[in-house]
Amino acid sequence: HEFEDCPRDLTDRYRAMRATGAAVVKIAVGIQRLVDLLPLAALGKRAAREGERAAMIGMGGPGVSSRILAGRFGACWTYAGSAAPGQIDAVRLVKEFRFRDISDTTEIYGVVGNPVMHSVSPAMHNAGFTAISRDAVYIPLEAADVHDFFDFAEAFGITGASVTAPFKQEVYRGAQDVDMVGRRLGAVNTVRATAQGWAAMNSDVGGFLEPLQEIFNLSGARATVIGGGGAAKAASAALVDAGASVQVCARCRDQAEEVASVSGATVDVFPPRPGSWDLLVNATPIGMVPRVDESPVSALSLDGSLVYDLVYNPQPTLLMREAALRGCRTLGGLAMLVAQAKQQFEWWMGIRPPESVFEDAACERLTVGAEETL
Repeated sequence: HEFEDCPRDLTDRYRAMRATGAAVVKIAVGIQRLVDLLPLAALGKRAAREGERAAMIGMGGPGVSSRILAGRFGACWTYAGSAAPGQIDAVRLVKEFRFRDISDTTEIYGVVGNPVMHSVSPAMHNAGFTAISRDAVYIPLEAADVHDFFDFAEAFGITGASVTAPFKQEVYRGAQDVDMVGRRLGAVNTVRATAQGWAAMNSDVGGFLEPLQEIFNLSGARATVIGGGGAAKAASAALVDAGASVQVCARCRDQAEEVASVSGATVDVFPPRPGSWDLLVNATPIGMVPRVDESPVSALSLDGSLVYDLVYNPQPTLLMREAALRGCRTLGGLAMLVAQAKQQFEWWMGIRPPESVFEDAACERLTVGAEETL
C-alpha cells in the first residue's frame, strides 16, 4: 500500500512480492491523475496474460475506475465498502455499476469533472443502459485537467462522457466537431468518440428549458438569472431564445456582463430588485450540499411568480422553501439534471431512455446518499 502516490518502480515491487511465492499480489496506490492508472493497468494485464493472480487498485477519486473496471486492470477481484479512499459500497457496485456484467467488450462512458464522486449521473445512465439491455457502463472520471481526461480516454477507449465543472469550456476547445449551441456558449457538456476525433454538444440549454416550458409561459416574461458562470450562460441564452426579457445579475458585475454578451440578455444590479421579475433562476451553487442553510437572495425579495433553482441537492433548497412561503411556485434543479441527461443518452444511444427510468434512479441515489451522510 502506498497512500500518497503511484511509485515509479511498480514493476520491481511487483516482481519482489511475486518472488515470495504469494498466491495473489495486491498493489494499492494513491492516484492523483487518471493517467496514473495506465501503468497499473499495464502491469495487471501483463500479470493476467502470464497466468498470475493480482489485485491492482488505484485509491482516491481518480482511481475509482480501477475498482469498477477491475478486469481491465487484470485484477482477480476488487474491494468494496468504505475502508479506503475511493471505495464504493458493495450493493452500489453490483447494482448500479453492474460489476459482475462488465467484460472486455463493455462500452465505457463516464462523467468527467473535479470533483465528480458526488454525481448522480452514473445512477441515471447505468439505469438507462440496463433498461435497453446495452452492454455499457458509466463511471466517475475525476480528472486533474482536461489533458488528463483526453489522454486517459484515448488509452482506455472511452466511448463517451458527460462534462461538468470545471472542464466545459476546455473540452469545447479540445473537440473536433461541436454543435451550434456549444459553439455559441463556448462550452459543452457531452462528448463522444468518433473516427475523426471528439464530437461534442451542449444539452444544458435544452435540459433547462424542457421542464420549465411545461409549467410556465416564457413569451414576454421578465426573467432574472443569478450567476456568472456556465450555468448562467445556458439559462440566459435559453430564456432569450424562448422570448423572455432577460436580466443577469451577479456579485461580480464583470461576470454578469460576460454572460449577457453571450446570451443577448441585459445586466442588472445584484441582488435582484423586488418587483423586477416574473421568473427568478438561481444559476449559482449557493444552497447546495453541504451549504444547505444558504440562499442567494433574501426571502423579502421573493415576490415574483416562479423560482427555478438549478441546485438539485437538496430538494427542496432553502431558496425554494422560502419562495414557496412567499407564494411563489418553485421548480428544482433535479428536473433540469434529468432532462439534460436524457438528451445526452439519446445523442449517444439513438433512443430516449424509457419513461421515468432516469427520474427514479436519480431520486433513489439522492435518497441513499443522504442516508449515508447521517
